[in-house]
Amino acid sequence: QVQLVESGGGLVQPVGSLRLSCAASGITFRINDMAWYRQAPGKQRDVVARISSGGSTNYADSVKGRFTISRDNAKSTVYLQMNSLKPEDTAVYYCRVGFTTYWGQGTQVTVSS
Repeated sequence: QVQLVESGGGLVQPVGSLRLSCAASGITFRINDMAWYRQAPGKQRDVVARISSGGSTNYADSVKGRFTISRDNAKSTVYLQMNSLKPEDTAVYYCRVGFTTYWGQGTQVTVSS
């Protein structure tokens, strides 16, 4: 059974930082691409960042230069380092295995003063 468990969300002030983690089980993590998505209230779920099994990354234009996706295959965990956070980054953040139907439960990130 595939499980993805996100953690690290919370309330942070603008220009602050957070690091999200997503621990995977039930898959051969090292051979899978991974991704982070987010969904703000009333909006569709959009991709934020992707990382391939080989470590190649790409980002949504809105987060380039501020967010960094990384992975630790030994821990079966993907991370999202978020710096210079803005109120418009407020959303529920989800991790996903590649383009599969395997999603985590989400973690809330709120950027507010």
